[in-house]
Amino acid sequence: MGWIVWPLMAFLIFVAPLWLILHYRSQRHASRGLSGEEQEKLQTLVARAEQMQERITTLEQILDEEAPQWRQRQ
Repeated sequence: MGWIVWPLMAFLIFVAPLWLILHYRSQRHASRGLSGEEQEKLQTLVARAEQMQERITTLEQILDEEAPQWRQRQ
């Protein structure tokens, strides 16, 4: 039984506290949400995605007029 006491004590003294500290620090960081810079980047990405969607819609309309069968060739 003595062979398990020392590794268990080492785990409880060194590993477990460090594990708990890192766990709760990461939880606190995750719960804070997006920073101002991250929020700005997200808004930029949303605007770009909307522009791309408009362009795709326009290209599809052009293709529908010039080559009506283009969707079936995929």
